[in-house]
Amino acid sequence: MIKPSIQELTKGKINRYELVLATAKGAKLVTDEYCRQRGDGERLIARKETDKPLVHFIDKDYRDKKAVTIAIDRILDGEYAVTRDGDEV
Repeated sequence: MIKPSIQELTKGKINRYELVLATAKGAKLVTDEYCRQRGDGERLIARKETDKPLVHFIDKDYRDKKAVTIAIDRILDGEYAVTRDGDEV
């Protein structure tokens, strides 16, 4: 069985389609943040302002988990709210 279940995520308030849209938008936010952190790290390395490897500049969750997994976890934890007015996340 997949955890969390769709019932846990929707809580009877939204349908699966809305959940998919919200998850996709949340994953996009996560990917954008990963790209920002990576870009910042690459700029520091290119300017020789640090001798640390790139992995030190990217948050561990962004490095080790898939964007969709992070988005689902954030929806479940309430960090991302699913609404019906067009802004799903």
